[in-house]
Amino acid sequence: MVTITHIETRDVRFPTSLDKTGSDAMNAAGDYSSAYCILHTDSPHTGHGMTFTIGRGNEIVCAAITLLADRIRGADLDTLVSNWGATWRHLVSDSQLRWIGPEKGVIHLALGAVVNALWDLWAKTLGKPVWRIVADMTPEEVVRCIDFRYLTDALTPEEAVAMLEETGKGKADRIREAEASRAVPAYTTSAGWLGYGKEKMRALLEETAAKGYRHFKLKVGGSVEEDRERLQIARDVIGYDKGNVLMVDANQVWSVPEAIDYMRHLAEYKPWFIEEPTSPDDIYGHAAIRSALAPLGIGVATGEMCQNRVIFKQLLQAGAIDVCQIDACRLGGVNEVLAVLLLAKKFNVPIVPHSGGVGLPEYTQHLSTIDYVVVSGKKSVLEYVDHLHEHFFHPAVIRDGHYVTPMDPGYSVEMRPESMERFEFPGKEGVSWWRSEEARKVLEAERI
Repeated sequence: MVTITHIETRDVRFPTSLDKTGSDAMNAAGDYSSAYCILHTDSPHTGHGMTFTIGRGNEIVCAAITLLADRIRGADLDTLVSNWGATWRHLVSDSQLRWIGPEKGVIHLALGAVVNALWDLWAKTLGKPVWRIVADMTPEEVVRCIDFRYLTDALTPEEAVAMLEETGKGKADRIREAEASRAVPAYTTSAGWLGYGKEKMRALLEETAAKGYRHFKLKVGGSVEEDRERLQIARDVIGYDKGNVLMVDANQVWSVPEAIDYMRHLAEYKPWFIEEPTSPDDIYGHAAIRSALAPLGIGVATGEMCQNRVIFKQLLQAGAIDVCQIDACRLGGVNEVLAVLLLAKKFNVPIVPHSGGVGLPEYTQHLSTIDYVVVSGKKSVLEYVDHLHEHFFHPAVIRDGHYVTPMDPGYSVEMRPESMERFEFPGKEGVSWWRSEEARKVLEAERI
């Protein structure tokens, strides 16, 4: 028996605003950050989870993690995971905490960190990576992980079991592919940040193309003229007929009419999709954009800011998206992700997770593997950004254009203690980077 004895949170921030890593049309100067959760137990094992933010406000998520995790303090791990759907509902059912959600915003970001820490702890006690736990489940066991409240008008537990049984016919072969690290092809955003100069962008595109990448994403939304120049550089490097694919991402900067008009000016560069063209909550807006851009051969993608499974359900029911972009911790952890994977399977929409942030590739490599092996049975692609992996014990790795399937027990986001100490905010004098003279460049910068 493993009992959760106490919870620790850490506010960890990396100063990525210094070199504009992560910059886009909406978020010009983010500091990639982790609201970090550690579940301590009466055993040698600890559970590690985190939620990604971009700096200010990270401390608010940490405070919410402490409040939510208190609901499982003193609980037995075996009891918690024996009925995962009930445990998930228990975590979202503190009526006073629920009031400041419900199941969205800061409180839901905190939930993702707590739930993912539970999965990490469970995986370590079983000696398996998280993806393999789900791969070894029966369809009924997978479905019992999910709280189906609010979903049954689109997907019932019985339908979900039937879909998993059908996909399960080829699961053994797909597990072998996963074990050979051929389950999850990668795409790169590393060249595409809006704050990068054109020469840096060109050099990074050439470098990543030489490494075997075939899918490339660029941020757009600054100005039509500049974006046309940047997309022309991208096409000069990757071509139109070399089997390479271009995607673009506006990070919610446009209204619906603006998105449609703007993308018409970029259509000649033949992007596969425009990501986050407008507000992440605007289901009808995404549907209108998709309808207008379909004749141009441009799809619509969204998901990194979708607050819960209900918004995803509506986007899918409305036929508003061509690509479903789950986020590992904006959703309420693995359990809610499983719900969205199944919804996307029913509506025949491919999963392309959001991974542009610290710790996200470490998480999402498990989720894309689960989608391929267990749920959809179809290969997709997964974003990879080559930043900050050195801070984790089990960093995501790309080889031959594919994610190397994680095989170590856990959920791959356990951060090195020295990294947490070095970048904790505000941190200890003489230890934390945030107490240094160099940090003043960030702390005293204009807030944008």
